[in-house]
Amino acid sequence: FRHPLMLAPVAFQQLAHPQAELATAEAANHLETGMIVSTLATRSLEDIAASTSQTKWFQLYFQQDKEFTLSLVRRAEQAGYSALVVTVDASLHGIRNRAQRAGFVLPEGVEAVNLKDRPPLPRQSFEPSQSVVFQGMMSEAPVWEDIRWLQKQTTLPIILKGILSPIDAVQARELGLAGVVVSNHGGRTLDCVPSSIEMLPVIREAVGTDFVVLYDGAVERGTDTFKALALGADLVCLGRPQFYALAVAGALGVAHLLRILREELEVTMSLAGTPTIESITSHSLQY
Repeated sequence: FRHPLMLAPVAFQQLAHPQAELATAEAANHLETGMIVSTLATRSLEDIAASTSQTKWFQLYFQQDKEFTLSLVRRAEQAGYSALVVTVDASLHGIRNRAQRAGFVLPEGVEAVNLKDRPPLPRQSFEPSQSVVFQGMMSEAPVWEDIRWLQKQTTLPIILKGILSPIDAVQARELGLAGVVVSNHGGRTLDCVPSSIEMLPVIREAVGTDFVVLYDGAVERGTDTFKALALGADLVCLGRPQFYALAVAGALGVAHLLRILREELEVTMSLAGTPTIESITSHSLQY
């Protein structure tokens, strides 16, 4: 990577700009930045891949139909994505009160185009003693056995996104996965979980130095990137800022965001006496 910044998977980017994910991909090209493309993109994963000359990974949500999940994987392979980022912390929506109060729904014409051919969800009836959540929505949520199944289906490296537990991170390493993304989904699935930055050093200590750990959460300045690298991240993923920048000025906005964050990181490194990424350690935050 040219620098330790990557664009996190952000869904429904057409909400922010008419060119949607294609504008983000253009910015990634100009600023030599890797991009993780969401399952819930508003442009086809093939079109986004064709627009991206930089490293591109595909973020995968497991679907209830395994064959359809596998079809997404095959499409990603054929389109040239070089890794799968499997989100495991959002098998169902959290209770998002602000969105509920606002009555938010997707506008007409904004949809997850890569899920257009998804088989209809089966209709279920529940006994009085059963839960719509546990016997319903969560009954098809991916478990470790599903990750093992995915490993057998593809040669692409697999990274688990949404890890906050060192126990889960160690199990991912022992399964032979390529890495984890320490993330709490922006606090949008469960609002009282620890922050990503709290759990980052704990997870790094648990998995050791030779396992890839990415960081996702509340990166707004170059100093935030520096802190995450010092606490054990190999790479920092940008979510909300990317969306805001896209809304302001499309591809130019995202490119400007990346330039600012990269320059801020370099200035911070200079003032902290750390001329290389490798020289940024936990001691850089203390003395």
